[in-house]
Amino acid sequence: MSFDIAMTYRAGPRVVTCTLASEAPVVAVVGPSGAGKTSLLNCIAGLARPRSGHIAIGGARLFDAASRVDLPPEHRRAGYVFQDLRLFPHLSVRGNLAYGSIGEAAGWPDLAEVADLLDLAPLLERRPRNLSGGEARRVAFGRAVLSRPAFLLLDEPLASLDPARAEATLAMIERIRRRVPLPTLLVTHDVREVERMGAEIFALG
Repeated sequence: MSFDIAMTYRAGPRVVTCTLASEAPVVAVVGPSGAGKTSLLNCIAGLARPRSGHIAIGGARLFDAASRVDLPPEHRRAGYVFQDLRLFPHLSVRGNLAYGSIGEAAGWPDLAEVADLLDLAPLLERRPRNLSGGEARRVAFGRAVLSRPAFLLLDEPLASLDPARAEATLAMIERIRRRVPLPTLLVTHDVREVERMGAEIFALG
């Protein structure tokens, strides 16, 4: 099973229970602000600890309270694209992409191919401050892919983008996923953003 999650966790003042089981390659978790969507991703990535339950992705058990399994973040191999992107302002686009790279591997796209797939080749020498919101998101996504993750976590990947830029960004995410078919879990407040991806949708909150 691609995603097997059943846990209780804290999201601010709330305690949230999430049960999510899916074989779909792309899963979208939707819900209003404050429902605990980002906290869910943080628990999966190992940046926060659930109160109880288990998390398994692609058959790998990342957390199991009953069995005392709690892999550290670096062993979970999550390609996490945060909502605030967290690009390094002092590095160029090339430098930000290279920071995520852990070396070449057979069958895996290298920096040049990722830049081409995400239409970043003309932007490689720019700094983040000179990028549009959509361009910056593509850099963060490319950096996550170059880390050769076992799965992808995307936090509101189309937030604050106008419809044209959102459409272009979504098309490039799909292009990368066709090249590297990783299990992908994304959170969003708008189900329309993910309908075209054929994602299985779960509601939270």
